[in-house]
Amino acid sequence: MQLKYSRQREAIKEFLCTRKDHPTADVVYRNVSEQYPNISLGTVYRNLTLLADLGEIQRLHMGDGQDHFDADTSNHYHFVCNQCGKVIDLDMDSIEQINDIAGMNFRGKIAGHVTYFYGTCEDCTQEKS
Repeated sequence: MQLKYSRQREAIKEFLCTRKDHPTADVVYRNVSEQYPNISLGTVYRNLTLLADLGEIQRLHMGDGQDHFDADTSNHYHFVCNQCGKVIDLDMDSIEQINDIAGMNFRGKIAGHVTYFYGTCEDCTQEKS
C-alpha cells in the first residue's frame, strides 16, 4: 500500500523514535502539537492507528485503558511499574521457546505471544527507601 507522504505522520513517527517510555496518544499529541499547532488529537489517533496497522510502530495494551506506542518493532519485552505506570523495555534474552511450550498440548497453531512483566521500577523502589 503506497501512502501519500504526510509531514504530520512523519513528525509523529520521529517523536516516537526519540522516546523509550512508550507514550500514550495524548502525550504524542501534546508534543507534536508544539511543532504543528493545528494538528488535532483525532489526526494523531488516526496516524498512530495507521502506523501500527502498517507495522511501523507497536501498539501496546498495558491494562490501564490507554494504548501506548513504541517505535521499536523488534521482538522485545516490557516491564510495567505497578506504582507509577511507567512502561520500560527489558534488556533480556528472547523467550520465543514459550510458543513451543504453549503449543505442546494445543491442537491449533501458536503464532506468537505478548508478555508483560509487572512490579516496581527502580525510581519507585528508591522513593520507598
